[in-house]
Amino acid sequence: MQAPTPATPPADDDTQTRHAEHGRYPQALTVQDFQRNLAAIQARILAACQRAGRDPSQVRLLPVSKTMDESRIRLAYAAGCRLLGENKVQEALRKWEGTSDLTDLRWSVIGHLQTNKAKLVARFATEFQALDSLRVAEALDRRLQAEGRALDVFVQVNTSGEPSKYGLPPDEAAAFIQALPAFTALKVRGLMTLALFSSDAVRVRQCFVLLRGLRDQLRQDAPAGIALDELSMGMSGDFEIAIEEGATVVRVGQAIFGARALPDSYYWPTQT
Repeated sequence: MQAPTPATPPADDDTQTRHAEHGRYPQALTVQDFQRNLAAIQARILAACQRAGRDPSQVRLLPVSKTMDESRIRLAYAAGCRLLGENKVQEALRKWEGTSDLTDLRWSVIGHLQTNKAKLVARFATEFQALDSLRVAEALDRRLQAEGRALDVFVQVNTSGEPSKYGLPPDEAAAFIQALPAFTALKVRGLMTLALFSSDAVRVRQCFVLLRGLRDQLRQDAPAGIALDELSMGMSGDFEIAIEEGATVVRVGQAIFGARALPDSYYWPTQT
């Protein structure tokens, strides 16, 4: 599917990715470190919104705590974080159980899900951002019905065209969306994507432009009860570009918590 032309030119053609900084973020080891990092991210969100003529209240920051231990999560909580993103379901479940005393801390699962792990997500997650299979949708819905719960979900779309990435091909998204009303415990909120991990800001931006254009097309024929208001796109290295292209959720980990021990390719499961 060809990327649509943006409705308006990018707010700032000079906005660059920060992927060159990957691995160089200092570790946040105190509440003050987390507060300082969160304030810096919010300032960058504000600046990106100003460039794009957007209201900053339309952009939600999702701190991503994958690979971080419970002590760091408690520091982030003390700094004000109340919703955290996790990539691996069993890791997220373990952290949920270990922080059960933090009764208002919620969890968003943002990584690929196998059907046999759906029962775990149904137990604890507030949000699931990587729905790309009707088999997973059916498994989640069945388990959620048994738990008496509902779950906010985002449909993941592969906008980079990389075979290593999960997500629906853009031209399969419409049929997929049409099938989702059958799963009444799933509350569809929008679309999610992972852009190219690249220092080429033009190619990264095109991933976000494609998702926004696809969302706008899908909205025209979306079934009743299917909300496509949200666009989850952008991470530590590229969230400013994502905001310029319409992101309503940005998933930021290393710029808040500090560098992880291994590169992103290790933490994002890929297809084989």
